[in-house]
Amino acid sequence: MDDIEFPKYFICPISLQIMKDPVTAITGITYDRESIEHWLLKGKNTSCPVTQQPLPRDSDLTPNHTLRRLIQAWCTENASLGVDRIPTPKPSVDRFHFLKLVKELQHPDSKMKALRELELLAAKNERNRKYMVEAGIPKAMLSFILNCFKEECVNGLEEALSVLFFIRIPSAEAKLFPKENDQIIKSLLWVLGCEFKTQAMVKPHAVLVLKTIIGTASFILLERLEPQFFEMIVGVLKQGTMVSQQGMNSALHVLLDACPWGRNRLMMIESGAVSALIELELGSPEKRTTELILGILFHLCSCAEGRAKFLSHKGGLAVVTKRIMRVSSTVNDRAILILSLISKFSATNSVVHEMLEVGTVTKLCMFLQVDSAKYLKEKAMEILRSHSEEWQKFPCIDETLLTRTITVNIHSESIAQWESI
Repeated sequence: MDDIEFPKYFICPISLQIMKDPVTAITGITYDRESIEHWLLKGKNTSCPVTQQPLPRDSDLTPNHTLRRLIQAWCTENASLGVDRIPTPKPSVDRFHFLKLVKELQHPDSKMKALRELELLAAKNERNRKYMVEAGIPKAMLSFILNCFKEECVNGLEEALSVLFFIRIPSAEAKLFPKENDQIIKSLLWVLGCEFKTQAMVKPHAVLVLKTIIGTASFILLERLEPQFFEMIVGVLKQGTMVSQQGMNSALHVLLDACPWGRNRLMMIESGAVSALIELELGSPEKRTTELILGILFHLCSCAEGRAKFLSHKGGLAVVTKRIMRVSSTVNDRAILILSLISKFSATNSVVHEMLEVGTVTKLCMFLQVDSAKYLKEKAMEILRSHSEEWQKFPCIDETLLTRTITVNIHSESIAQWESI
């Protein structure tokens, strides 16, 4: 098979694979449908890959039946050499077909069949997803979920959430129904409390939709969130590996978006968010997850209740210290600021001793030696200065290292100030 030389005009210029559904663009170049549609719908460039002429995203793609038949005939002739036959592609659906399916959702006898077809079409390709957005499918799916909530019926929820997972709700679309957002949020929380056979998929999909709704919600709605909201989201975090990475990050995004309001932070703390976040971080998640976790912990540590919960967990200080200089500049920022809040407002003798035991002092001294933002170095220096006398009493600390680090940085600051005069 590898030794077979395909005719050059059978090969798609984008995928460099033999074309299964050749279509010709308005520039006169033929591509495989899936490749050129992905290029137009997902890529930032809206020019023809070969000619570099303008190629609008909504431009017509004409099926090249003659070339397809030639490819099929050639594949049949070379079947004995291991070449697979290219099947005739099914006719593509248009936006009118999706409008028809939306109408079928209104009838009890046809709604499940329509939902399953929508799920299959959404999973198939970008073109279908584009038409589905244009036909108002996101709003139709949200309305369906809302009706399920009102009727306490779970039939079809899995399919509806799967459709929304594939097509995503555009931010502009989510902003079109602000009056329903409160009820939509309640319906999604209800979904999180339901039991499903495919639990590992349904709940992450529900959280992903919730993330979109919260991300476009008004300030009035965000400051009126209830304790049950945070209990459910924290419950998702506690499920750990039972939830997909994308679902977990969506839950973290939801919490982060709600953090600016003090009452929300208190409800998160009361819901066990601090402990859940630390436990999640102790599992060494991916970079983006760590950035979100430390971002939320920073907000929660800005109040006394949050710092108390943080310090009551034996792994809190240790895991935040460990992440410095190991993940990203964003994580460095949040970790140093968390330690600064602890140092300034909650530094009891036991906390100061714990910072020494888990390596916080050593890590801060190391951080001052690397290239980083000036304000973060100032925060690190402030922490070291505040408790240096106490730390120098312990035989396990290198007194010379601590004193030299502070002295060198004070000297560097003096030179910088002198040069700026």
